[in-house]
Amino acid sequence: MVRKDDGVNQWQVRQVVNLVNGSTLLGCAVATVGRARITRGPRGLLVATGYRLPVPDASAFTVGNVITSKHDRNWLDERPALMRHEERHTWQYVACFGLPMLPLYLLAAGWSYLRGGDFGAHNPFERLAGLEEGGYPTVGPLARRRAQPA
Repeated sequence: MVRKDDGVNQWQVRQVVNLVNGSTLLGCAVATVGRARITRGPRGLLVATGYRLPVPDASAFTVGNVITSKHDRNWLDERPALMRHEERHTWQYVACFGLPMLPLYLLAAGWSYLRGGDFGAHNPFERLAGLEEGGYPTVGPLARRRAQPA
């Protein structure tokens, strides 16, 4: 049975909250500075492609409701798992009340690096967004080295 939903979708709430908290506006500014082309994506997302700055060094990253990538839109569309991962980050901006997500994320990435030798394996933001879907290993290089036979 198909249910018609006349109410507001959850993604519409996310879209409004991230606009009001300033994170989507910052995401648009970052994409513009990086000379990315911004287009509409699914569920109120904005997709910025062709990002040209060297930082961050990631295939895709999210600020507010803006998913930004150095790659083109076809490349992203061919990676639905990565898009799901990045969309989960948009909800984290809601949970962190917008811009506080950025220093919290940097602290979490630093903790992960100190604990395991990479920025993702022990980063709670990346773990909650789905490590494997984001292209992160589930354990850091220090744990991998410890697990190797001598």
